[in-house]
Amino acid sequence: MTKHVPAGITNSTFRSEILAGLKAPRKAVSSKWLYDDVGSHLFEAITELDAYYPTRTELAILADNARKYRHLPGASGAMVELGSGSSRKTDLLLGAFEDLSVYMPVDISANHLQGAAERVRRAYPSLAVIPVAADFTQPLGKLPLLPELPVLVFFPGSTIGNFERSEAAELLGNIRNAMPQATMIIGVDRPKDTAVLVEAYDDPAGVTAAFNRNLLQRINRELEASFDLAAFAHRAVWNAGESRIEMHLESLRSQTVTVSGESISFTEGETIHTENSHKYGEEAFASIVNKGGWRVLNQDSDTDTLFSVYTLQAI
Repeated sequence: MTKHVPAGITNSTFRSEILAGLKAPRKAVSSKWLYDDVGSHLFEAITELDAYYPTRTELAILADNARKYRHLPGASGAMVELGSGSSRKTDLLLGAFEDLSVYMPVDISANHLQGAAERVRRAYPSLAVIPVAADFTQPLGKLPLLPELPVLVFFPGSTIGNFERSEAAELLGNIRNAMPQATMIIGVDRPKDTAVLVEAYDDPAGVTAAFNRNLLQRINRELEASFDLAAFAHRAVWNAGESRIEMHLESLRSQTVTVSGESISFTEGETIHTENSHKYGEEAFASIVNKGGWRVLNQDSDTDTLFSVYTLQAI
């Protein structure tokens, strides 16, 4: 397998962020680094699991409301999808947005992105498809869109929940700055029974565990590290105070690992915090939206209120 470094993301960036996270008093790594080519494919497998409700629930909401969303301004201009993955959800919108001119998927996994873009090109030959391999958690700058086109941002998958609240507001602000007149369709997971949440992030088949531990394999491969994957266990825990599921990699024994020639020590039971998934009710999410420079236009949910899809307007 070839080394994966998305456009605009250098190996030195990966190295510096990983080492900084592993040297911190509480070890933590950004969840964006879970998505190399292998990680992206494993995540797609997770979305097919019975225990993982978010994807199928969001798909159902989008299917029920796609014709309504086609009246949003950007639906007749350019749609920018953040964290596009396989672009499966996108088909529901592209099929309804008959007047769309440009589709721009933005994703950190370059190879995965190219495959998804090619599938969209084949399915919609009249649509201009412009894939951008980039870390959208950083300021995007001006995207290569025609200035006269209205823009619709599609941000599915409850990815906004991966960020701390202040970071989520900052990210929404960065998106607004890059596309100041845009509207947005964004998926948001809601609070629910703890057992349902934990099983969704720690499935009985162990796919999520493989997804989480793949981060260590990636560090081994790209940073000449010595992680023993069998010496780390996947953990998913509910943090009620922060209203979020946390994913961790727990060291099963005291050990020292080398990463790019530097030694990193672990005590037994110490963890690397690899992902957050915040769950938001209406008021909590509206607060973040407003701080980021947007306002809520509408909210659509499933009948069991497991998940919501919001439409937003930049202000």
